[in-house]
Amino acid sequence: MKVTEHIKNAKGETLFSFEIIPPKKGKNIQDLYDNIDPLMEFKPPFIDVTTSREEYIYIEKQGLLDRKITRMRPGTVGICAAIKHKYDVDAVPHVLCGGFSKEETEYLLVDCHYLGITNVMALRGDAMSHQKYFEAQKGGHKYASELVAQIQNLNCGKYLHDVLEVDDKSDFCIGVAGYPEKHIEAPSLQTDLKRLKEKVDAGADYVVTQMFFDNQKYFEFAEAAKKAGIHVPIIPGIKPIAVQRHLQLLPQVFKIDLPEDLIQAVENCKDNKQVRQVGVEWAIKQSKELQQAGVPVLHFYSMGKSDNIKTIASALF
Repeated sequence: MKVTEHIKNAKGETLFSFEIIPPKKGKNIQDLYDNIDPLMEFKPPFIDVTTSREEYIYIEKQGLLDRKITRMRPGTVGICAAIKHKYDVDAVPHVLCGGFSKEETEYLLVDCHYLGITNVMALRGDAMSHQKYFEAQKGGHKYASELVAQIQNLNCGKYLHDVLEVDDKSDFCIGVAGYPEKHIEAPSLQTDLKRLKEKVDAGADYVVTQMFFDNQKYFEFAEAAKKAGIHVPIIPGIKPIAVQRHLQLLPQVFKIDLPEDLIQAVENCKDNKQVRQVGVEWAIKQSKELQQAGVPVLHFYSMGKSDNIKTIASALF
């Protein structure tokens, strides 16, 4: 079922969902299941599975360093198929511009269609670690709006090099990212909203926001999006603070502001165990207010650990 159908069928009730990260190569998928299992009691209608960008590694050969490209967390589509089979929920693979040609993207989407995966999250992706700015893969997309357009074309039977008359066309529900405090590269929030409108006009069906810790940022963003002509569901993304270094790391990486009350509470903690509790309590307070405002879904960034998400969900659902 499509994410938008899950939202419609909920008839105004806020749903619970979360995002997981594929295990690194050499790790057992059971570790992933162990973190999903405790969250299934809250009946998530869908689970997002991230896709990692390629990265360079250096292998020593005869005293010289040979640069090779690799993906440390492959298997997004396979994990989505496993989750769908094991838990009977919809799994949403993240599809990136970065690191993929248009042809590779088409093959991935065809695989998803064969597997009965009906939702995808279309993202540009980040720059590689050695790049100052994002660079498109040769033969790939530069912008997420272009990726959305390719997915929408496939829904219409338009492949990259063929237009096929087929009875069983794909019908992907397309999610995209939104940024309540604007994308790191956007010169202004208004410019960023124009980019979001382009993605929706290209065929995006819903938006999931980047994490934020001040609900007012979300409410203002949702209202500004509506004024800009964006009328698809906007799902808030929530991440509980878990360690003290998040005070520096999250603003640095995601260019977001943290409320002074939250900063003070974390700084008063003696250890990360106390920080984790502060993060849980803040996320519960944040989520309850969003629930009362009638958001369609509360989407949690689990980062591979579920104990704090379970505590939060237990207070909400």
